[in-house]
Amino acid sequence: MKILLLADIHANWVALSAIRESFDACLFLGDLVEYGTQPAPCIDWVRTNAHVAIRGNHDHSTAQRVSTSSGAGCRRLAAATRAQHAATLSPTHLKFLARLPVTTTLSLDGKSFYLVHATPRDPMDEYLGNDPQAWTQRLSGIEADFVCVGHTHLPLQLDLNGRQLINPGSVGQPRDGDPRAAYAVIEDGKVSFRRAEYDIDAVIEQMRESGLDADSIAIAEDMLRTGGRPIRSEPFTP
Repeated sequence: MKILLLADIHANWVALSAIRESFDACLFLGDLVEYGTQPAPCIDWVRTNAHVAIRGNHDHSTAQRVSTSSGAGCRRLAAATRAQHAATLSPTHLKFLARLPVTTTLSLDGKSFYLVHATPRDPMDEYLGNDPQAWTQRLSGIEADFVCVGHTHLPLQLDLNGRQLINPGSVGQPRDGDPRAAYAVIEDGKVSFRRAEYDIDAVIEQMRESGLDADSIAIAEDMLRTGGRPIRSEPFTP
């Protein structure tokens, strides 16, 4: 069985549509929206193709219309695109985001899976990177062959006493220095990390056509082209 793991699409339809991987099941690990300006086709794709999808912090903020000060850097970009989403997403799209579960467990191909966007202690917001000891603590009491997470936008695999912790990285806004869309595949119990090139120029042009302000577009462009934190950066915001 071939399982496709996707996370952190962030309304980047051009990146998502560049992933041409075949799969038997798709697991989506949260953050369909914000940072990009094409949320609707991303939501539609996940609704149609994902076997299971869970909620990320940006999905929650858009669905619940959480107010935010514009700030700078990623905070400014999130605020600007949240406002754009409010004006363009249908009630059906917003309802889908609002009904996404925070965590879920399932079995596929004889293996057990636990899905959460951030960490079990703080499912939507805690930022935890490559720290095996901290992850072992967070996963106390969780029995699963695979623990699948997103949120950091950084690909990661840790073997934690027989449990595999997998972060596939970000489809729509990678932050590991590689601007290509990131994802992972689990096939016959083995994990592989993969990338897909996509047309970043087309993404930026679509942002301009959407009416997003120039400063927010500049922040997004820096992030997308460098595969990392914006050049015009304030402290990182997941």
